Amino acid sequence: MAFELQTREEQQVIVHCHFLASSPDDLYRIWKSTFLIDQINKTRSKLVHAENVPYYPNWKVAGKAGWHTFTLIFEALPKTCTVFDLIEEIPEGGAFQVCGIARNDSDVYNVEF
Repeated sequence: MAFELQTREEQQVIVHCHFLASSPDDLYRIWKSTFLIDQINKTRSKLVHAENVPYYPNWKVAGKAGWHTFTLIFEALPKTCTVFDLIEEIPEGGAFQVCGIARNDSDVYNVEF
């Protein structure tokens, strides 16, 4: 008897973030209240993992002026999504935000702050 195994492919969106520190003393972090938001239907994809950046309330010291890279992994976007925003919703200034990101087939993106 043959059994056909069905697996559900785990879909994720990967965003490589490039942060420009103007001085070695610049600090950065990410809040768990960071989402990808479909511009059309406003569906939110939650942040599921962050690499090379601490979560609030901790900070990372840049250590040098220049570009610093970290990676955010989000839940899948809806299949109908063609343009989305990366929004960090926080109760203070300085939130990371990139609007109007065009969807691509790989669901891997690079953004600059």
